[in-house]
Order: sequence, then structure tokens, then C-alpha cells
Amino acid sequence: MNDVPQSNVPQHSELPLPDYDHLPAGTLPSRISGLEEADVAQLITYEKAHGNRLPIMQILEKRLHDLQGGAVPRGPQAPSTPEVNTGQPDTPQTASVPGPPINPPSQGDPTNPAQPR
Repeated sequence: MNDVPQSNVPQHSELPLPDYDHLPAGTLPSRISGLEEADVAQLITYEKAHGNRLPIMQILEKRLHDLQGGAVPRGPQAPSTPEVNTGQPDTPQTASVPGPPINPPSQGDPTNPAQPR
């Protein structure tokens, strides 16, 4: 199953990318572009032990191979993650948000006895 001893697996809090588990695969290449070789290797170890998702492993292993071949980390060390939902709304909303206006039916409002039906 897992070929990584649990004692060598980094904890989620030790990973170089915040919320690594929740990053979309499409954004991963840009997220790891600023990481050093050791950081990418750490993500590979974590991924093998937890999800071992083939597309993620291919992205991480390609980046590690590029770094070992002389590629230079570029971009921020820990880029922001705007696509990760923290559960908090971007803008505070009040509980009394007005809905769309409601027009009474053409034959009158049945709850108003003064209007004909």
C-alpha cells in the first residue's frame, strides 16, 4: 500500500504550502514554482502517504526532476490561495437582506378583504 514509513511523513502543519490538501490540481504547478527541492520532496512524501493521487504525483515529480536538473525556484515562496474556501464570506452580510419585490396577483390580493377577488 504505502511505501513510506509513517515516521518520515511530514505532518500537514509542517508542509511548505498552506492548505495543500485543498488546492486544485490545476493551480499546483504555479503554487510549487517558488519551492526549493527539499520542499517539493516533502510534498511528495506527504502525498504518497495520504492521497497518492496520480496527477498530483506527476506534477510534483516533474517539478522535483526540473529542480534536480538545475531549475531555479521562481515566484513567491508561499503564494496566496484565493481559491481555497475558508468558510468565511468575503463580505459580511446582514441577516435581513431584502428579497425581490412581490407583486400581488392581477385579480387582487387574497389576504386583503378590501380588494376584490
